[in-house]
Amino acid sequence: MREQGRHYRAALALVPVLAATTVAGADAGDDGRYGLGHAAAPAHIAAQDIAIAPNGAELPPGGGDARTGAAVYAARCAACHGSSGREGPDPVLVGGQGTLASDAPLQTIGSYWPYATTVFDYVRRAMPFTAPGSLTPDEVYAVTAFLLHANGIIEADTVLDRETLPAVVMPNRDGFVPDPRPDLP
Repeated sequence: MREQGRHYRAALALVPVLAATTVAGADAGDDGRYGLGHAAAPAHIAAQDIAIAPNGAELPPGGGDARTGAAVYAARCAACHGSSGREGPDPVLVGGQGTLASDAPLQTIGSYWPYATTVFDYVRRAMPFTAPGSLTPDEVYAVTAFLLHANGIIEADTVLDRETLPAVVMPNRDGFVPDPRPDLP
């Protein structure tokens, strides 16, 4: 334990030196540039510019239903969220309706999320955890449909696409402070 404490104190002593070096190395040159990285090409920007707003205007072409989504979910999502979305070990995705005002609120897609389009957005950008962004638009639509169906929000045969997904009204749509921006629903 004493040896471990000595290493910890030595590491702490280096913090001011590293901070000073980092700050000193961050000075811009005469041309105002830092000499780091490179200019982003339009293709790189487009690859990262995939956010979907609540109104769904940026949704890509494609589509999927809950039955197709069940297979994708089983293969790519169930290891972290459980076979039905209720088990974990990672956040529970299904259930929780009627619990938000209770002493034990359960924030899930079905109980908490205000817009179905943001479910698509999150799955598309961040899931699966081990390979974010690896699902095709059709797979993301299908997984979103599976999750919305599992929460009792849509029927199993509902096909979600860029037209139908923004029309889904989530149970907690009115549970948030309205967004004052005029271009959003």
